[in-house]
Amino acid sequence: MQSVIRDLPSCSGVYQYFDPNGKLLYVGKAKNLKNRVKSYWRFSPEFKPNPTQSSRILKMLYEATRLEYIVVETEEDALILENSLIKQLKPKYNILLRDDKTYPYIYIDESVVYPRFEITRKVIKGKNVTYYGPFPTGGKALLDSLYEVYPLVQRKSCLREGKACLFYQIKKCLAPCESKVTPEAYGEIVTKAKTSIVKRKDLISTLQEKMTNLAMQERYEEAGAMRDSIEAISSLTISSNIDLANEMDLDIFAIQNGDEKGVIVKLFMRGGKIISSAYSYFRHTHIFDENEAYKQALLEFYTIDTPNISKQVLTAHTFEDSQQVATTLSTRFSKKIEILTPQRGSKAKLISLALQNCEELLRKTQSDTIMEQKIADLFDLSVIPYRIETFDNSHLMGVATVGGMVVWDENKWDKNAYRRYTLHERDEYGQMKEMLSRRIENFKEQPAPDLWILDGGQANLNLARTLLKEAHVNLDVIAIAKEKLDAKAHRAKGAAKDMIYTSQGLIELKPNDKRLHWIQRQRDEAHRYAITYHQNKKRKEDTQVSLLNKKGIGKATVKKLIDYFGTFEAIENASYEDLEKVTNKKISNIIKDYNQ
Repeated sequence: MQSVIRDLPSCSGVYQYFDPNGKLLYVGKAKNLKNRVKSYWRFSPEFKPNPTQSSRILKMLYEATRLEYIVVETEEDALILENSLIKQLKPKYNILLRDDKTYPYIYIDESVVYPRFEITRKVIKGKNVTYYGPFPTGGKALLDSLYEVYPLVQRKSCLREGKACLFYQIKKCLAPCESKVTPEAYGEIVTKAKTSIVKRKDLISTLQEKMTNLAMQERYEEAGAMRDSIEAISSLTISSNIDLANEMDLDIFAIQNGDEKGVIVKLFMRGGKIISSAYSYFRHTHIFDENEAYKQALLEFYTIDTPNISKQVLTAHTFEDSQQVATTLSTRFSKKIEILTPQRGSKAKLISLALQNCEELLRKTQSDTIMEQKIADLFDLSVIPYRIETFDNSHLMGVATVGGMVVWDENKWDKNAYRRYTLHERDEYGQMKEMLSRRIENFKEQPAPDLWILDGGQANLNLARTLLKEAHVNLDVIAIAKEKLDAKAHRAKGAAKDMIYTSQGLIELKPNDKRLHWIQRQRDEAHRYAITYHQNKKRKEDTQVSLLNKKGIGKATVKKLIDYFGTFEAIENASYEDLEKVTNKKISNIIKDYNQ
């Protein structure tokens, strides 16, 4: 490694440190690779880590045995590549923030005569498009409430059809499709609705009146739905008396590290008023680095498709790469973006408000991950597994072969992150390889978790570790194999002696061990999810087989087709020439006629 460091080029790039087992320890970027990497080390009287580095970096350097680097053209390219690699490969000593959601905006395109409000998560082309937001939560409720309170064009198709619909009859639309309202009068309604998006007090009051009237009419379900909308809209904003004298747009970011969790608070000010807010927690506080945290938070939030980015971003703390991040964002959005940390005045009060909310959120959160800590200790995991992905596959004699991935995150199921896989391999080992490989390919968009749990034994464990090593991803893996009684899997709760395979060897826990029950719960949820998908897919395929049989195509021919093409969708999309490779021209014609 010493010789590699001495021969580093004096240009921009990204460097990566690896341990003796080839695991990625750290990713960093540099304007000058030679100078940056050399600063980590002392070369005389002996080659050793520079003692002036932080304790986190020192610990990493003592574990490192290999250095690799990637040369890029500019420091901006290095910054973007560094962020991408951290998110995808999850290095051991880089902090990883998982709040990479794209927030929705409400927008209106006033280039049309009778415009509508709609939701978007990306830039909409047009000169007269106005954006409101972002709205981390409650955006849909706010949009629906606008259409509840104001007689706007309810559907895109209304104007196109040119005929008044039910919304006109129930007085929720003024039928501009039949010119029953002038563009000027409609424009006044739009203006009021636009004001309500930012100043929501009158909107909420109107909704409360409607909710009371619905309750008095004993329409309790509708009243309950309106109550939920009011709560969602009310929760958009952190209460504040801070108003700027001018109508500035500002985004405020505050990151605070705690003992067990850290928190990110985002405030969004538009027109001099805070219109929405959001927060998210992160873990691995023992390797917290303020510079990395702010870099990731800003680069992940401001993607190329982000609408309505403010020209000034306030951060609660100064950080080393703030100027470079500002330059990168300015290039990305073709306008000057400033990143500031004000020390006095009304902007400093906004920072103080964000930090107060950080402290309150950290105070409220209590440790609810005792089991995860026990699992980490039992299996000697590199991190406490706050986010776990569990995999299982399901098939019947090679038919309707599918896989399922379920996700446990911060002591609850994250069902939005569940994934289903249609698999093509014939054996279970190949199916697991196909599923895990596809998940690894997706790490760039959806970062790796803290732990994988696989349904299966030593073979699946070895497979996963090999795939992860090839991808240079740091990720702990365990596999759980069902106890077999009379060649059948034994699933009795509190009695099953499942075997757990780890990198340290085979572990057997007592059937009543709570840690075993926790792992079984993960495995059983993955099994339930996979087998449900299998059953639905098989039912659909059985229907398709039956229909083909009725057309005169026998089961043997159907099997040949499935063996060759893999799925009914592939058969449906196959050409005459491909079909004739498997069967005769008559049957090929029947299939093509059936699919048309």
